[in-house]
Amino acid sequence: MKILMLGWELPPNNSGGLGVACYQLCKALASRGADIEFILPYSTNEQYPFMKVTHALPLHVEQVHKAGIAYDSYKYVYKDGRIEWLDIHGQQHGYEHAVANLASVSQFDVIHAHDWLTFRAALRLKEQTGKPFIAHVHSIERDRAGGHYGNPVVREIEYMALLVADRIIAVSEHTKKMIIADYHIPAHKISVIHNSIDTEDVAPLDDHNAYHYLTEMKARDWKVVATISRLTIQKGLMNFLRAAQLVSQKAPKTMFLIVGGGEQYHELIEESAALGIADKVVLTGFQRGKNWRDAYAIADLFVMPSISEPFGLTPLEAVGYGTPALISRQSGVAEVLSNCLKVNYWDIDGMANQIAAVVNNPALATELLSNARREYSRLSWDDAATSLMSVYHRHRAGVAV
Repeated sequence: MKILMLGWELPPNNSGGLGVACYQLCKALASRGADIEFILPYSTNEQYPFMKVTHALPLHVEQVHKAGIAYDSYKYVYKDGRIEWLDIHGQQHGYEHAVANLASVSQFDVIHAHDWLTFRAALRLKEQTGKPFIAHVHSIERDRAGGHYGNPVVREIEYMALLVADRIIAVSEHTKKMIIADYHIPAHKISVIHNSIDTEDVAPLDDHNAYHYLTEMKARDWKVVATISRLTIQKGLMNFLRAAQLVSQKAPKTMFLIVGGGEQYHELIEESAALGIADKVVLTGFQRGKNWRDAYAIADLFVMPSISEPFGLTPLEAVGYGTPALISRQSGVAEVLSNCLKVNYWDIDGMANQIAAVVNNPALATELLSNARREYSRLSWDDAATSLMSVYHRHRAGVAV
């Protein structure tokens, strides 16, 4: 079974959970015999021993310098030394044509494309080759727009791809319902395959946490509440800050750690000041490696306040690094993680009450984490890979599922 996988990012050159999900899913698929060629829109020197990674560069382009966030501009360096900056739509156009040229010399059974960023290329390939197209939806435009209509160009790309796709994979029932509501796709065309986590890939922590200031504050009996995400409207961080203000009244010795990069960075700083809690809020910017792991580990509670989160790997990562979680009910991970606190993203009072309950009651935090770890230990990408292999085989044989 040869799979042509179209994806926008892979670790360590990823801006969020999409790249992580693609990596882990491909690794699990390869263990089941899938022969995967993964096509990226940029060059990388990283080695992925379980699959072939190909770089789809536009004609005469020698290098692509990727920014930290998936939706930023990329710098294209041509062989003659010329430099060009392309926005996200220009990148898609170049990727689409480059993938079509690469695919013309490749043999594959199925096209598997992740999110709207790669859907145009997948549509072109399906028309060019007649191979079945699996559209894997990790989010839709309404998610990324924080519940609003969003970009009409992106919505058109999603709509056309979902209409034409032979099969749609949604990462949660939450996402499936949104696809049906926004694009009127028949429910029987959509399979739900939840994301997961590979517990073996959780790197060990060392004895010295990178957040020295917070470590010192904890030694003085302060608590730390953390969130890790892109700083965008989708993630509900303004509500998190408003809840933090209320928590500061109920549990004054509480710090709030916000890890991530994005367009709301300066807005969040200003809001923290306006709410009178700037002295209790730490914004770190985008982090990787030890700093990323230690952000989970330093926290007494992890909060995912997303307005709409198709799945949301971060609460599972938090449990892996020893921290209980409070998550938005408007998330896919709420369907698979039972032993955590849950709140509607808009319920600021409820969010604040649950945060305060945990930081004021260590026994509650311990019980939440203990129960969550039992759930966590049973998670793997194996079930997702098994379900996908079944979809691949049926569509290769021309059988509707």
